[in-house]
Amino acid sequence: MRLAVFVLALVLAWLAFGMKLASAWWLVAPALGFAILVVAHDYALRAKARADAAVSYYERCIARLDGHWTGKGLAGLDLVSDSHSYAADLDLFGEGSLFELLCTARTRAGERTLADWLLGSAEPEEIRARQKAVDELRPRLDLREELALLGSDIRRGVLPEVIVQWGKGPAVFATTTPLRVAHVIAAFSLASLFGWAVLGTGPLPFAVAVIGVWALNRVTQQDVRKALKDVEEPGRELHVLGDVLARLEREPFACERLQRVHGLMTENGRPASDCIRHLQRLLTWHEARGNQLFAPLAIVTMWDVHFAYAFERWRMTYGAHIARWLEAVGDLEALGAFAAYAYEHPADPFPEIVQEGPRFEAVQAGHPLLSESACVANDVTLGGELRLLVVSGSNMSGKSTLLRTVGINTVLALAGAPVRAEKLTVSPMAIGATLRIQDSIQAGSSRFYAEISKIRQLVDLATGPLPLLFLLDEILHGTNSHDRKIGADAIVRGLLEAGAAGLVTTHDLALAKTADDLGPRAANVHFEDHLEEGKLVFDYRMRPGVVQKSNALELMRAVGLKV
Repeated sequence: MRLAVFVLALVLAWLAFGMKLASAWWLVAPALGFAILVVAHDYALRAKARADAAVSYYERCIARLDGHWTGKGLAGLDLVSDSHSYAADLDLFGEGSLFELLCTARTRAGERTLADWLLGSAEPEEIRARQKAVDELRPRLDLREELALLGSDIRRGVLPEVIVQWGKGPAVFATTTPLRVAHVIAAFSLASLFGWAVLGTGPLPFAVAVIGVWALNRVTQQDVRKALKDVEEPGRELHVLGDVLARLEREPFACERLQRVHGLMTENGRPASDCIRHLQRLLTWHEARGNQLFAPLAIVTMWDVHFAYAFERWRMTYGAHIARWLEAVGDLEALGAFAAYAYEHPADPFPEIVQEGPRFEAVQAGHPLLSESACVANDVTLGGELRLLVVSGSNMSGKSTLLRTVGINTVLALAGAPVRAEKLTVSPMAIGATLRIQDSIQAGSSRFYAEISKIRQLVDLATGPLPLLFLLDEILHGTNSHDRKIGADAIVRGLLEAGAAGLVTTHDLALAKTADDLGPRAANVHFEDHLEEGKLVFDYRMRPGVVQKSNALELMRAVGLKV
């Protein structure tokens, strides 16, 4: 339609100016029609972009349900330390991780809050409050969709602490005198320019104004540049934060946890989004100086000086409250991520949180990163008198997956999320694991040294305020059988004496005797395999007792080794 109107305008112009057969006033109609179509076209493009974003959002939701979500979300590797006691071992971050499965946050604050919740245990009362909040948010599809469509071009590079530091930083300008002088110079510049152009007063007054502009710029240049540069990155992130806040402010909440967070979104009765919107208007007006037609006028009116002070006034008024706004958005986005998971996995219940521990009692616990069709569930009980399970079994039979299942469900439970089990009772615990131990050429350490260093970290955790849940995979397998038996027995006994509970996997059946020696505090369990038509088949079912056979030779032969 735009093209058709443009062609019509060319025809009318030819008839009016070339053929002298029509009045030039006829061009007003296509000009007006073209302007209207430009606005309509822009609206249509924005509507199409929003529709495309909505399609992508639901495609990602379906991918999560189908189990094809790996590599399509955020890895979050920059949100965790390499030395964390269980994050790498339980696949909490990275491609195909729990964080990638869960994270639907639109802001950096939401990502950081979700990561922090996965990396540490909350108090029982807080966990229960999060569960109620997640349950309330679970059916709110429209809210999650609208939040997902906000800021599709979000920059996640600005850290929340950078924005908070900017908001709380010291004042850039020591006095407002330069601003008052800038007002006078700007008014004089405009008056002298008008007098020169219209009244014929000549260029001299305007030249004096230009000298004044130059002099004041020389005096204020350093502080003005700092104020303008400092607001750039926080301004971009706050723009997204303002959009998210504006949507969340309209949402009614019933439970106390959500109402408390909602209260963080106001400042003296004024919605936080309004405060941020004011900053965005300032930023938009300041960017007008980049227009080639307006730039000369911006220079003589000292545009940068006026807006540098305006940004500082905003920061001095609202900067101290940015941390509260970020906390509110971070909390609600993390709760929203759990709510999306709860909606997409309606069979996953909230666990029962108990104070006395250590305790982990699961009925049909499965791994949440596996598709429900491929997930094999097992009952696992730790707590009370029974504090240790020694897990033996063949290669690839499911021993390590069992440890990860226990660990990752504990992480979800203590963060306030649903768990992959029919039922789970768990107490607050510190978690430590040794499932991804590697040597390091750079650090000059072997795998065995890396493992015992990690175990030392877990021993220290066991003396902390929370009982430890330890998950030791193939304990001390980097040394000989004699030392392994003595060392593993001493480590496990020490952890149990410190009040910890956990699971230990091993291929060394001699270590399985440790459970017998510990009496009722420990038990042996195992996984099995069997041959079907020359192929190893696993059922991934945990059974009591010690495994009685090994598949190592069969696996070697299966890959073509002559053994």
